[in-house]
Amino acid sequence: MNVKNHFIDRRHFLKLSATAPFILAATSDLGWCVKQAEAAELPVDTLSKPDAALQKLLAGNRRFTQYHPQYPHQSHARMLELAQVQHPFATVLACADSRVPVELLFDQGIGDIFDIRVAGNIATPETIGSIEYAVALLGTPVVLVLGHERCGAVTAAVKNELLPGEIGSFIKAILPAVDQVKRLSGDVVDNAVIANVHYQIERLKRSPVLTERLRSGDLKIVGGRYDLDTGTVKILT
Repeated sequence: MNVKNHFIDRRHFLKLSATAPFILAATSDLGWCVKQAEAAELPVDTLSKPDAALQKLLAGNRRFTQYHPQYPHQSHARMLELAQVQHPFATVLACADSRVPVELLFDQGIGDIFDIRVAGNIATPETIGSIEYAVALLGTPVVLVLGHERCGAVTAAVKNELLPGEIGSFIKAILPAVDQVKRLSGDVVDNAVIANVHYQIERLKRSPVLTERLRSGDLKIVGGRYDLDTGTVKILT
């Protein structure tokens, strides 16, 4: 070995020695992040159970309200992974209100939620068919009908005024719920929001496709109310 090569090798060795701790630390941090991400994900077979799927939704909402979102499944890799197939763990029938972004308020990502949105979160033939598709063909074990505070569609149904175009079509679907709470004390709109959730659930339970899954225990249909002021989803019993 000549002297020149000796000093080059020695300098190269010293450079590597100086940077090694940083490389090891970065590798260690990366491994820790991967493990944390893996630990945050429940196995697919666990999420096939209705209660586990519902708890995953509520855990995401807690992260959202506590300002600690994980933003899962929002990568380019996730998009490619689901380009040919989907396996959502929950179906949510929510209002089309722009203040109720389902994936955000449950801190979920691409392919996690079969998201059906229509003014007043109403169970029309089209939305029922969409839910049947999600349950029977995609296997989602939980359906959440999600109403929300100060819903414009419910407010319109409470006022029951003549509206232009097809806007009045969803009011018809909400009026039976409004009739149930007209004589109750308290805020009539908020009472109607909750009654509407229960009423739409009853309409869903008339579906033979969904009823079969309910009887077998493979499906749970629940109602919820989203609070615009706090971001909290409360499950209605």
